[in-house]
Amino acid sequence: MPQQRAERISNVSILASYFDNSRNNEISQVGIARRAKRRYFAPMHSHFANLKSEISACQLCAERFAGTATAHEPRPTVWFDESASILIAGQAPGLRVHQSGRPFTDPSGDRLRDWLKLDATEFYDRARVAIVPMAFCFPGYDAKGADLAPPAICAKSWHRRVMEGLGNIRLTILVGGYAQKWHLKSKASVTDTVRGWDDCAPSVFPLPHPSWRNTAWLKRNLWFESDLLPALRHQVRMVLNG
Repeated sequence: MPQQRAERISNVSILASYFDNSRNNEISQVGIARRAKRRYFAPMHSHFANLKSEISACQLCAERFAGTATAHEPRPTVWFDESASILIAGQAPGLRVHQSGRPFTDPSGDRLRDWLKLDATEFYDRARVAIVPMAFCFPGYDAKGADLAPPAICAKSWHRRVMEGLGNIRLTILVGGYAQKWHLKSKASVTDTVRGWDDCAPSVFPLPHPSWRNTAWLKRNLWFESDLLPALRHQVRMVLNG
């Protein structure tokens, strides 16, 4: 009897040792996989974080901006993460955005959000929506109070690297002529580009700028609201829900 009891204890110990070793091996394998994943993704994440820091600290146009009617300092608006699935490629921040540090915090932004049927929470979720203008800073006004063009040096300095880092984009929305010319490599007018939207859809949608200045354009081109916007809104939902 004592011998049988001893054998049972021994067998239980052996079985427990087997499961412990199996569990330790499983934990070890999970640990190896996790470390490998960290080694694979960490450099990319770190690289992109460094890029955003570089852009945020950019002073390339300090002298140019000081010479404008607004005589302002650079304040890059950096609003994107590498996980984003929707890219909104715009023109440049306006004065209100320069002051707020948040893109599209103006009536143009209200109209754009209505076009996309996105609320503010969805629109400003950087993990899902990247907002990358052709110039990250407010370009300023000229002596007559007109908007200055986005400095070309901004796109030349940063855009290729930003686009390379945004590897999950499934839908690109091109707002205005500057973004359309850069992303589509096209010299066509905004009207012609937007009118041919179905040649780019469903992965790319060109839009006019949502400025109040384009209200007359919208009234002349009723197809924009009846044809383009429903298709765009459907695609936005498909991507965000996918």
